[in-house]
Parts: sequence; structure tokens; C-alpha cells
Amino acid sequence: MRNLLILSCFLFCFFIGKSQDLTAEDLLTKSIAYHDPDGVWGSMNGVFTVRMDTPDRPARISEITINQESGLFRLYVEQNGATKTYEVSGSKCTLLLNGKETFSDAEAEEQGLNCERARMYRDYYSYLYGLPMKLRDKGTKLDPAVQKKTFKGKAYLVLKVTYDEAVGKDIWYFYFDPVTYAMEVYQFFHDESKNDGEYILLKEIQNVSGIKMPKVRAWYYNKDDKYLGTDTLMNSEKTE
Repeated sequence: MRNLLILSCFLFCFFIGKSQDLTAEDLLTKSIAYHDPDGVWGSMNGVFTVRMDTPDRPARISEITINQESGLFRLYVEQNGATKTYEVSGSKCTLLLNGKETFSDAEAEEQGLNCERARMYRDYYSYLYGLPMKLRDKGTKLDPAVQKKTFKGKAYLVLKVTYDEAVGKDIWYFYFDPVTYAMEVYQFFHDESKNDGEYILLKEIQNVSGIKMPKVRAWYYNKDDKYLGTDTLMNSEKTE
């Protein structure tokens, strides 16, 4: 046991030592090479299904279509016995309730069917499932220093990210395995001094259209570690 501990400490120091020369851009490049080795994200045309489980609520199944070249985003949701479709293609927005474009204002309000929400879903899913590639987007500001942090007992290389005001006001931290450079945790704060915001633990890898996406995302509050829910990729492609 003592020898194993010594070896673990040696390997930790070795890999952390290697990271001393890494810039933020270096680390991001290595992580993108892991998650998107063939540079698929910029031209991705794929479909994936996500199951969202949250405490005391029925599961929500979402089928997400992203076609980067045509600018198409489609979200098809099954929940509480109803189906909803949010589609954004360029400036055009299409909404369906139970497969129909015609529904009442009361139904739209009850089901949250509006174009503002459709664009919010597009931005949300494109951001989360496009990480870490999305950290190359305009308006993203990488802190040049690569930090070393231990989170939940594991040592990570960490990027701090802020955004131009027009893009976002939150502070984000992205945690990468120091050996593979896989992204395994991310965390955001509205006001870091208050320890607000959330952290997301990433597990397993699902191959979606050539991109290595985290299969499981479990969400927690920073302030008290309260569990919020889990998103799980349901695609049948090979899981590593």
C-alpha cells in the first residue's frame, strides 16, 4: 500500500510538472484534440437523445438535432404525455405541440412554447454539448494561467473563463484530466464571493457523430452540494 501511494504521488507530481509549461491555449487545444479529434464540431450534422432526470419530476426525453452547416437546431421533447418541437433555422422559428403548428395561447403559455425559449434551448444545448470546442467562440476570454486544483479528491488542470458582457456575465471553470485532457468537471458562478452557481460532474464518453461527448452530466449547487439532476445521453453508439 505504501509503495502504491508513493507511485501515485510520483505520477501526480510528474504530470503536474509537465503542465507547468502549458498555456491556457495549449490546454484547450489538447482537450479539443481529445474530444473532437477529427474537427467535426464546426460542420456537425447529427442527432442525439438526452434523458433528463430531476428529483420529484417525471423524466424528460429530448431528441436534439444540430446541423452546423445549415444553421438548423431542433429540439423534440416528450414529457407529461405531450410532445413539443422547437426548431430554429436562421431567422425562422417553428413550434409544434403534439405534432401540430396550431395551438391556443393558453396552451403555448402552459407548455412554454415560444420562439424566445426555442433560441434559448439552441444556445444552451449547442454550448453544453459543444464543449470544450465552444471555448473558441468569439467573446470568450481565457485566463492565460493554467490552474491546478483538486476537486472531489482528484487533481485537475483548470481553465478560468469569462465572457464579453454581450455574451455572458458568469465566471466559469473547466477541469481537465492532467493525463488525457478529457473535460471531467465544469463549474460556474454568478458571484464567486457568494459561492453561488453550480458544478457539473461528467462521466463516461459517448461517441456522437465523431465527437467524444460526456455521457452523464450530474448537476449540483456549489453552496451546499445539493443534487439538481442528471442528463444522460441515450444514443446507441459506442461508449468508452
